[in-house]
Amino acid sequence: MEHRFSASVVAVCDVLMDPAFHRALVLPDLSLPEVLEESSEGTARMLKLRYEFVGSLDPIAKKVLGGRKLTWIQEMRLDSASGIGSLAFSAEAEPKRLFGSAAVTLVARDDATLRTVAGDLFVKVPLIGGTAERKIVPGLVSRLDVEAEAVRGALTAP
Repeated sequence: MEHRFSASVVAVCDVLMDPAFHRALVLPDLSLPEVLEESSEGTARMLKLRYEFVGSLDPIAKKVLGGRKLTWIQEMRLDSASGIGSLAFSAEAEPKRLFGSAAVTLVARDDATLRTVAGDLFVKVPLIGGTAERKIVPGLVSRLDVEAEAVRGALTAP
């Protein structure tokens, strides 16, 4: 998916990698995240967050979880000089059963920045994995759209 921001690559990177931005970002069906780790080395930055799904779960998903909460760790890496990064996430309780990754690029276009996110989501549960993947992806896309609107707002805030 793609999002366009009326700001420089560095400005967009600064917002996307700001723990305070994420702590205040209200996303559909998710708790506010817990910031687990942040680091920077030169122009390379990393931000690791923990989210909890607080929306309504499909009965099959509830059965797979066995009464546990659905939490996951999300790690974003982004270099403000190159605009190249990655996004990886996995379920905290079952990281080999629910996980995904994406390439993230920020490219300067005219007086704006184009963010592209392209990746894969995997649900490794026999018989229901493919169906679960198809049900989860629209929510992920929707949350990235909400995040993009919040980034736009942060970029225009005084």
